[in-house]
Amino acid sequence: MSKRSIFQEVEGEKSDAPVVQPGVIDRGRSGARRAIRAWLMVLFGLVVAMIVVGGLTRLTDSGLSITEWRPVTGAIPPMSEAEWQAEFDKYKQIDQWRIQNQWMELADFKEIYWWEWGHRQLGRVIGLVWALGFFGFLVARKIPAGWTGRLLLPGVLGAVQGAIGWWMVASGVTQGEGMTSVASYRLATHLGLAFVILGYIAWYVLLLGREERELMQARRAKEAKLFSLSTGLMHFAFLQILLGALVAGIDAGRSYTDWPLMGGQVFPPNPFMVEPLWRNFFENPGLVQFIHRVAGYLLFAFAVVAWLRGRGSAHARTRFAFNAVIAAMSVQVVLGIVTVLYAAPLHAAITHQLVAIVVWVLILRARYLSAYPIATSIKDH
Repeated sequence: MSKRSIFQEVEGEKSDAPVVQPGVIDRGRSGARRAIRAWLMVLFGLVVAMIVVGGLTRLTDSGLSITEWRPVTGAIPPMSEAEWQAEFDKYKQIDQWRIQNQWMELADFKEIYWWEWGHRQLGRVIGLVWALGFFGFLVARKIPAGWTGRLLLPGVLGAVQGAIGWWMVASGVTQGEGMTSVASYRLATHLGLAFVILGYIAWYVLLLGREERELMQARRAKEAKLFSLSTGLMHFAFLQILLGALVAGIDAGRSYTDWPLMGGQVFPPNPFMVEPLWRNFFENPGLVQFIHRVAGYLLFAFAVVAWLRGRGSAHARTRFAFNAVIAAMSVQVVLGIVTVLYAAPLHAAITHQLVAIVVWVLILRARYLSAYPIATSIKDH
């Protein structure tokens, strides 16, 4: 073998050393991340619409207009005047009509019926969109490794939500019990689960926005204390959402329309007038509204603490995420006060609920960026 200079280029020679292939993690586990993310975003929009329509159904007292649970055949609305009259006759048998709505004619009944039918129909659409997407990606083997159970979860929770929806409605479809609306704690359970489903979908959308390799690298820079704070804020916000549902369930927002006092007092009059004592926390409008107000003040104070901590983050996008949380929270506090002062008019109440969704998602995003921060260059600061 002839001698060669160590600086001589070698061409055409084969090496036995293995060639390193970049992106092995992503190639083996990525699946159809973009397509799945797009599908989840559609589901996210549908669930938001479902929450808003559900709120309008409650605010218009339409939720008890359909007195039966027919998951399949109920998709077809009344198609003739005889069928409409039959539905109206069923409604006339429950306490809400007997105590509150005897003034209604068939035309008035149709208005509330369409709200409830639309709410249930939207639930069916969500279930169909989930099933088509999940089983389509499953059959095509496009689900990333470790994601099958995650993507199954919204469908399972959606099925449970349908059952809880009927459990809620059944509490108000009564005869001779004096019930003119659904039980507030069941309404809170129904709304709470909707926010849980929305939260999981939002979290998955955030995770799928980056490759697995990038998430693994970002996790090393996790800001643990900020993540803990945002997790606590998320749980506190969820509790406040449940308390808001209790307020809506008994129209407690219209019981005291002064602020910051209630009936001219710090503590509302007769806070424990319902027997037994525990029922006051669900059925006494003054006490329920007071608890919601105080929880709102404490939640905002907690948000300020998280925001101040978030301002010290080393990552610009994380700092901006916490700025967005405190901004949305401030808007929500103002909306809550306006809703009280004007006795919860429909447009103010539904806007208050819609901004609650915005706050919820922004908290989740701040939490996500605390766990998986996005590094930025010096020039981005």
